[in-house]
Parts: sequence; structure tokens; C-alpha cells
Amino acid sequence: MLSGFDFVLLGLAGLAAGVVNAIAGGGTLISFPMLTLVGVPAVAANVTNTVALCPGIMGGIFAQRRDLEGQGRRLWLALPIGIIGGVAGGLLLLYTEEESFKRVIPYLILLASTLLGAQDWLRSWLVTHPHHGVERASVARVTLPVGVASVYGGYFGAGLGVILLAVLGLTLDDTLPRLNALKQAIALSVNLSAAILFLFSGQMVWSAAVVMAVGAIVGGSFGGRLFGLVRPALLRAIIVCVGIAVAIAYLV
Repeated sequence: MLSGFDFVLLGLAGLAAGVVNAIAGGGTLISFPMLTLVGVPAVAANVTNTVALCPGIMGGIFAQRRDLEGQGRRLWLALPIGIIGGVAGGLLLLYTEEESFKRVIPYLILLASTLLGAQDWLRSWLVTHPHHGVERASVARVTLPVGVASVYGGYFGAGLGVILLAVLGLTLDDTLPRLNALKQAIALSVNLSAAILFLFSGQMVWSAAVVMAVGAIVGGSFGGRLFGLVRPALLRAIIVCVGIAVAIAYLV
């Protein structure tokens, strides 16, 4: 049973996750550990976190909707893959034993922290190599890597955006803003499909999800206003350090 103080902590974690996601990404590295800290079982915490943070992702799609123009063919291919992968990853999570999931948590968080730390390097590389990808007559070559990334996203999710951006940057020839918009759309399809599955899983902690979702929406709006005032690289470095510290805490 969560206490009033627990809800305060969860609301603040949702708020912080919303701000961080709007500016630098990596909000899950704040919100998921907080859920487990207040006593929510690991699988239920991951389920609840996915649902709670899902509304905030939609803001990113709306902000980049113009960069999706002319990418209809890619979306028709990638979005169904994202949906199928998100559901598959979600089912894999729901059928994972609690103790088994707890054992892999530190490594998932370390992976997410590493991916987040590599994000600036990846973006810089894509900017300086704008035509490194070779798009053939079909974009079907992205099917397998996007599918694998989507399964990971449905299972845990932290760092999914970095994986998708790397996959798209290596397989498609386009500008960074357009690839980033496509990445956002795929990530939304993955998270939304997993979240819908989780709604009927019986693992949801509804009270915690509502409190965190409200915090995340407010934080996302606030973070959007702070963008440009806060250095994303510095904030990202702080979140990476937090993620590493949390992973070590889980290990010990």
C-alpha cells in the first residue's frame, strides 16, 4: 500500500522524468527506480512506468510533425513493425518471472545509461555523415533491426530512441531532423502498443501511474520551455551518472 509520501515522491519523479525527456532523454532512469524504491515489484514497476510516461512521448511527435512529411512509405512499413515488436516485448516482460527480471535490471539500466551517453556522439556522427546510408529501392532492410529494437522497447524501453536513431541512420539516407522524427513515431508505436497491452495485464499500479503521468505531462511542458536554457549534454551526463549509480545499487 502506497503512502501519501510515496505519491509525493512518484509525482516528483514523474515531473523530473518529463523535464528530462523533453530536454535530453533518459527519464525512465529516474521514474523506474523510484517506483521500485517505494515498494512496487519490478515487473509491475516497469509496466506502470511505461503507461505513465507514454502520454509525454506524443508531444515530441506533435513538435516534429512537419519532418514526417513525405515519409509515408517508411511509416507504413515501420509503424506496424513497432506495434508488433512492442506487443512482443511486453508479452516477454509479463511472462518473465519477478526474480529473473530483478536480476537483469542492473544490466538493462547500464545498457540504457551507455546508450544515453553515446547519444551526442551518434547525433554528431549523423550530422557530419549525412549521406552514409544507402537506401535501395525498398526500405525493407530496416525491418529486422527495427523489429529487434521494438521488442527491446516493449520489454524495458530506456534507450530505445538511441537504438532506433542508430538503426535508421545506418540504413536510410536522410537528414537528422527527418530521421529523428521517424524515430519518434516508431518509439510512440512501440510504447503505445506495449502500454495498451499492460492496461489489461493486471500488473498496473493505477494510482501510481496516474500520479506519475500528471507529473510527466507537467514536466514535459516545463522542460519544453527550459529547452535552450539548460545544456542537454550536461543534463544527459548527470542522468547517465545517476543511471550508473542506480545500477550499482541494484547489483549490491
